[in-house]
Amino acid sequence: MEHRNRTPRQGTAPGRTRRLRAALLALTATGGLLLTACSASENHRSSADGSHHSGGLPAPYGTGADGGRSVTSDESRSPSAGHLSTFALDVDTASYGYARRVLDEGGLPDPAQVRPEEFVNSFRQDYERPDGNGFTVSVDGAHTDRTDWSLVRVGLATRAAHTEDRPPAALTFVVDVSGSMGEPGRLDLAKRSLGAMTDRLRDGDSVALVTFSDEARTVLPMTRLAGHRGKVHDAIDELETQDSTNLGAGVEKGYATATEGLREGATNRVVLVSDGLANTGDTDPDSILERISRERRDHGITLFGVGVGVGSDYGDALMERLADKGDGHTAYVSGDGDARKVFVDQLPQNVDLTARDAKAQVAFDPENVAEFHLVGYEDRKVADEDFRDDNVDGGEVGPGHTVTALYAVRTRPGADGHLATASVRWLDPRTRAPHEESGQLETGALHDDLWTAPPRLQVTAVAAYFADALRTRDTTDDLPGNPGLDRLGDRAHALADATEDQDVRHLAQAIDEAGRLK
Repeated sequence: MEHRNRTPRQGTAPGRTRRLRAALLALTATGGLLLTACSASENHRSSADGSHHSGGLPAPYGTGADGGRSVTSDESRSPSAGHLSTFALDVDTASYGYARRVLDEGGLPDPAQVRPEEFVNSFRQDYERPDGNGFTVSVDGAHTDRTDWSLVRVGLATRAAHTEDRPPAALTFVVDVSGSMGEPGRLDLAKRSLGAMTDRLRDGDSVALVTFSDEARTVLPMTRLAGHRGKVHDAIDELETQDSTNLGAGVEKGYATATEGLREGATNRVVLVSDGLANTGDTDPDSILERISRERRDHGITLFGVGVGVGSDYGDALMERLADKGDGHTAYVSGDGDARKVFVDQLPQNVDLTARDAKAQVAFDPENVAEFHLVGYEDRKVADEDFRDDNVDGGEVGPGHTVTALYAVRTRPGADGHLATASVRWLDPRTRAPHEESGQLETGALHDDLWTAPPRLQVTAVAAYFADALRTRDTTDDLPGNPGLDRLGDRAHALADATEDQDVRHLAQAIDEAGRLK
């Protein structure tokens, strides 16, 4: 996400005081830290990639002497005093949908395009929801079969999504009609998807339509659906593929059209449907979004990216970066079932907002936690001191969403008492007033065995372990307690039976296919 210019703080903030106290506690517990390590912890420097974890672990999880990724022995680590983990919320799920499609086609997804947090966030959770805007915070976890290692789940949930009580929406459909979208089913799927969304929208909503290939054009200006729904359907039905892909021109024209049709008091959003294979004009997401930054900041126009395509014919990385920098999120559709889920069943959460610039911060107790690692969210890290800086971008979240962050945590011998406090901070989408909520976890509340823990916690673990296996591409697991694909598939099938959840059934089938291919 874009980090805006900030004015350095003066004096000693309460958060800095707490970090210094945590550093001193860790020094007392470990006793053997060098003076230089103490100095680094007092300044609370983060690693080069912005990650924060004790134990000196680089991201990803660890690096063996031979360059392979592994979990090294306790003796090889020098615990540091860092105890905070801060990141922008993310509700993207495209990486998991893309991986499933590649597996269905008989291939393995590119490890670089496997984002574990998007696997984890693809499944229904059982978190309590708030009555109004904002979040509830749930924290739980369970011991794995690796000595002293546990998985800790931080769950954030917004209010339930109800179509009837959301504000009106002003949506600008930006549709890729380049030659690559002519591949069997792509543009046709996009047209059916937008048609279904148009039917689901209310009369008080508005829609505009922009297309792009080698250049971009506005096919339909912002149009109120009441009395004009047929006109919108006609414009969608007439879409045809053309030439090359100038995605930058499409996004710029889309935001210009959204600004011209801006509705006060409505949710103004650009809905980008593309395979992400930009090959003409500006193809850099930073540059593309910089050109329309005023519309994003001043008018609060957000981006919802919907990816289509498969394998090397899908620009996953470009779509994901555009959504991150465009204050939005992405989903992936590969067939009518996916399209109905994204454009119809989940419509309220994909067009409405309940929180802007949402960030989470988890504080681990250094007296009980020796080291920890956040699974995924590598490109969503936020500096710890920026958690309460409301000028720093976070994530945008709608109603009906849940956000899950999973941590691998190694507790100290004899750990007892407070383990972690998780906090979420966000801005009201209309008033920009800041709000916070927190939840806590004690060591005694950890479930004794991950595989006898509540089913939804187990599903979270299976999804994370699956992503872990797809990223490593060998027999060495990066995430403590990973049972391997064969046993993981058995766990997933058992969970599918227990939950009677078709999405979990599909997960089990994907794990089976990955096991056969690997």
